[in-house]
Amino acid sequence: MIQTVSKPHKASAESLQTPLVSIIVPVYNEVESIPQLLQELLTVGAHLNIPFEVVLVDDGSTDQTIDLLKQVLPEFSSVLKVVELRRNYGQTAAMAAGFAQASGEIFVTLDGDLQNNPEDIPNLIQHLIVTEADMVVGWRQNRQDAVVSRKIPSYIANRIIGAMTGVRFKDYGCSLKAYRKELAQEMPLYGELHRFIPVLASMEGAKIEQIPVSHRSRQYGKSKYNLSRTFKVILDLGMLLFLKRFFTRPLHMFGRIGMVAMTLGVVTLLYLVGQKVFFHADIGERPLLMLGILLVMTGIQLISTGLIAELQIRTYFESQQKPPYKIRRVHT
Repeated sequence: MIQTVSKPHKASAESLQTPLVSIIVPVYNEVESIPQLLQELLTVGAHLNIPFEVVLVDDGSTDQTIDLLKQVLPEFSSVLKVVELRRNYGQTAAMAAGFAQASGEIFVTLDGDLQNNPEDIPNLIQHLIVTEADMVVGWRQNRQDAVVSRKIPSYIANRIIGAMTGVRFKDYGCSLKAYRKELAQEMPLYGELHRFIPVLASMEGAKIEQIPVSHRSRQYGKSKYNLSRTFKVILDLGMLLFLKRFFTRPLHMFGRIGMVAMTLGVVTLLYLVGQKVFFHADIGERPLLMLGILLVMTGIQLISTGLIAELQIRTYFESQQKPPYKIRRVHT
C-alpha cells in the first residue's frame, strides 16, 4: 500500500533557488521506508535555511518503490529529483549516479532504510564548513545492528582496512557522509568501492574529518548485506591497495618483484654453473635448473608488465590532459 507524504511549508520557498546542498539517497526495495524517509529529509532540508534538493536513486527496485516515488514527485518536484536506474547495479553505482545528477555544492549521502538519522545532516554540513574539510564521515557510536552478522564483521573490516591502507577511521561502513562537490565527482566509484570512500578520498589528497552520528534499528524489510560479500570486499581492498600505492608508478611494484625473482634465478643458475665447471656435476636433470630458468623468465615478464603499465599510465594522463596532482585551493 502506497502511503502519503505531507509537505513542509519551507520546502517550496527554498527550492526556487539553485540548491547549495544535495541530499543523495540510494534506495532498493524500500517502499515501506520511503514516506517517513522523505518526510524527514524534507523537514531537515527546510530547517537548513539554504536552498537544497533531495536526490533519490532507485537502484532497480522490484517492489513499489519507484511507483511511490513517481507518485509523490509532482508535488515535490521543486526539491525532489528521482533517478531510476535500468536494473540493480549496487550501492556504489547508485551513489555514482546520484553524484552525477546532483546540483549542489555540498553532497550528503545516507542509506534509505531509516537507520541513518537525517537530523545529523546539519551537523555534518556545519563541521564540513567550519573545519574546511573536503569530507566528513559519520561514526555510528551506538550501532543498532545484530552483533554476530553485522557488528563483529564490521569491526574486523574497519581494523583490517585501516591497517592495510594507513587511512584509519572507526567506521568505514556508515553511509552518512558529507562531501564537497568537486571531491565527490572526482572519485572513481565502481564495483563495491562505496565501502572504501574514505580511502579513495585520501588518494585524492582530501582533508577528512569524522564525527559521531546516531543510528537507529531497522524498521522495515531486511538488510541487503550478509557475510557473502566478504570475498568481494577482500578483492576490492587488494585492488585499492595497488591503486593507492602504485597507480602513478606501476613499474615500482612490478619491477621490484621482477628484480627479486630475476636475481634469485640468476644466483641459482650461477650456482649450477659453478657446480658444473668446478665439480663436473650433472645439472641437466636437476629441478633447481628449471627453477632458476623459471625465476629469470618470471622476472623478465614482471618487468615487462611494469613497463607496459607505465606507458598506459602516461597515455591515461596525457590523452585526457589530467595532471598527476590535485589542488585543494589557491590562496591569493
